[in-house]
Amino acid sequence: MNSISSNIYRSHHCGQLSISDAGTAVILSGWVQTVRKFGSITFIDLRDRYGITQLLFNETLTTRLDTAKVGREYVIKVKGIVRERSNKNPKIATGDIEIEVSEYEVLNAAQTPPFTIEDNTDGGEELRMKYRYLDLRRNTLKNNLELRYKVNRSVRNYLDSLGFWEIETPYLIKSTPEGARDFVVPSRMNPKQFYALPQSPQTFKQLLMVSGYDRYYQIVKCFRDEDLRADRQPEFTQIDCEMAYVEQEDILQVFEGLFKHVFKAIKGIEFTDAMPRITYDYAMLYYGNDKPDIRFGMQIVSLKTPLTKQHLLTENGIYANAFKLFADAETILAIAVPNGAEYSRKQTDELTEWIKRPQIGMTGLIFIKYNADGSLKSSIDKFYNEEQLKAIATVCKANPGDILLILAGKEDKTRKAMSELRLEMGARLGYRNPNDYKPLWVIDFPLFEYDAESDSYMAKHHPFTAPKPEQLHLLNDRSQYDSIKANAYDLVLNGTEIGGGSIRIFQRNIQEQMFAALGLSAEEAQEKFGFLLGAFEYGAPPHGGIAFGFDRLCALMGGQETIRDFIAFPKNNAGRDMMLDAPSAIDEAQLKEISIKLAE
Repeated sequence: MNSISSNIYRSHHCGQLSISDAGTAVILSGWVQTVRKFGSITFIDLRDRYGITQLLFNETLTTRLDTAKVGREYVIKVKGIVRERSNKNPKIATGDIEIEVSEYEVLNAAQTPPFTIEDNTDGGEELRMKYRYLDLRRNTLKNNLELRYKVNRSVRNYLDSLGFWEIETPYLIKSTPEGARDFVVPSRMNPKQFYALPQSPQTFKQLLMVSGYDRYYQIVKCFRDEDLRADRQPEFTQIDCEMAYVEQEDILQVFEGLFKHVFKAIKGIEFTDAMPRITYDYAMLYYGNDKPDIRFGMQIVSLKTPLTKQHLLTENGIYANAFKLFADAETILAIAVPNGAEYSRKQTDELTEWIKRPQIGMTGLIFIKYNADGSLKSSIDKFYNEEQLKAIATVCKANPGDILLILAGKEDKTRKAMSELRLEMGARLGYRNPNDYKPLWVIDFPLFEYDAESDSYMAKHHPFTAPKPEQLHLLNDRSQYDSIKANAYDLVLNGTEIGGGSIRIFQRNIQEQMFAALGLSAEEAQEKFGFLLGAFEYGAPPHGGIAFGFDRLCALMGGQETIRDFIAFPKNNAGRDMMLDAPSAIDEAQLKEISIKLAE
């Protein structure tokens, strides 16, 4: 920021001055961070967005301060001369200087804040969210929002360099089934009818491809009425992108480039190698989820699974029915944890309790210690001798000093539990360093998910995702739905999905087949998506795209898991704005205007 000498409130900001400015007359304004009185003089640390500058108040001004106190978070304006500090502070940019104040003015007094405006504040999360305008004064949040701004600018620069146009799309749209619940908005001018807030600009960006705008992007708000957690908000921001006349490889190349550009520009990290690519099936088999954390190994080994049709080490003569839990289980999964053979009984008991928590829901944990001397000790010793335990360890590629952790049970539940256990062990062993970035692409997702309760199929991604070209003909055969792969892809970073997209359906007859497969009648498809189906009859080009979770990307780049502190004014876990006390009731007159009567 340049000098602003013509401004009556400040000639410089509080992070700008240095020893080279000694002797300069300046005007500063900002918030009082601390007040420190030493005998007849007073020091005040003055803070603004840019930093902190120490102010020196002489004896005369200190006497004035004694009668008209200036407290924390007061907004003041000072005039003075830049002087070299006698006790320099190397921890701040202005630590070599101070301002010898000649006059000051209180621009606004402040109540004592409900928590300290410091990096390590004493305020709880709910309290800080209620007074978010104060919380945002802290360096921690200021740095997060600065990172968010820089990522935003870097994304725009990259996409602009490749000929993408940023085009805005509407927020008041038609409610369409896209996976999550819509937020709905009543229309006063159209009684008893409703808009929906967009879960994404999906259909609009496809329409823009039909319109000929073949490289589109938008950094856009999206809305989903779903249960919240650390990385979710009811309103969130996407980097939404679409391209025409492309195949999957084109999308992956362009947006791998975007990822690398942003990390180099913001973090100074250069990824020179191509990102790994793994299939959805591989991710589920070896990591237990479709967004694997590849910062560490400990891949899951299936000792008995419907996926591989193997039973527990039959090639070594060790059969699952030697142990009833194994015999009855749909699957048996193991991970080899490095250096875990030294775990005490207390530690293995604690892990067993961890896996029994309601969030995980397993009934127990089996372990095999592969001791450094080559001997083996296990919680299933009475079912397997040492030679057999050694065979299990060999299949799991365990080394002396490791511990094998084994879960058995229903396929889906056990695989999810083992995925969580693998991540937990990775965290405990320090393998999940937030500053170690390991991205990858996950490809070849299923096109459909089967819902046994309704005996119906749902779109794994969304209903506009194209199947692999060679499997298009299978859309007419319900018995083949489980085998159809989507032309879809996710970008995963450190166990978090940060981007996902697909090649889209662009022909009306295929889109109608997809809607039919999802249980929509021709009439329902026309009612909900007639505008898109109609557009496909006027020369729709092949197209595809991707959307990045902008909030998630910023949080990961900031070394944190929660997105809340990278959003200026977020909601809490109940979807409430604690500062505004929203959502809130509206009065009867407003309800009457929009033709709504509340249920008792």
